[in-house]
Amino acid sequence: MAAKGEPVYYSPLPPQPSEYHCQQPPPNQGRHYILLPPYHNRPSWFRSLWFQLCGASFVLLCVAIFFLWPSDPHISVVRLRLDHVRVHTSPLISLDISMPITVKIRNPDFFSLDYRSLVVAIGYRGKQLGFVTSHGGHLRARGSSYSQATLQLQGIQVHDVFHLLKDFARGSIPFETVTQVRGQLGLFFFDFPLKAKVSCEVIANTDNQTIVRQNCYTE
Repeated sequence: MAAKGEPVYYSPLPPQPSEYHCQQPPPNQGRHYILLPPYHNRPSWFRSLWFQLCGASFVLLCVAIFFLWPSDPHISVVRLRLDHVRVHTSPLISLDISMPITVKIRNPDFFSLDYRSLVVAIGYRGKQLGFVTSHGGHLRARGSSYSQATLQLQGIQVHDVFHLLKDFARGSIPFETVTQVRGQLGLFFFDFPLKAKVSCEVIANTDNQTIVRQNCYTE
């Protein structure tokens, strides 16, 4: 032991284990807490069911988009006749023709279609002869409708008359038709604007006034 009044050069001994355990540390001193999120160990069947539900929802969404996505109406010329043919010789050789046309419009969608106008242009050998406009109408879902109009062709010149009369005598005339539809599609409480244009190569039979062959494509 050091004498009284001399400096002390050693540290006090730590307390005995029994004394250390009996002493309580000061509050909030020397305590550390770690917060961890709760862990839920879900069974394998639950995860499998979850993936199946997600896959089924995705498939149903794709099917709904496929059926509800708006499509252009299907347009075709079902009848085209040559009527009231008249030949003029003065001042030039020309031809007047009245041509009744019947157009079929089919709505492939699962919602209604309202069209305001239907315009059909007729061409022959790369030259447009004329066009006719028909009134609009209403088509229910997956429904069809027929629209009729008469095209008046006047003053067809001699070059076209020669080929037209030749095809007429042969029994079939090739025409080009361009059909345009304007309107709107009704989906639930909304209306979507619609504009469709279809071009067709039509072979008309002059004997029975029917369409022999028709090749159409959407523009």
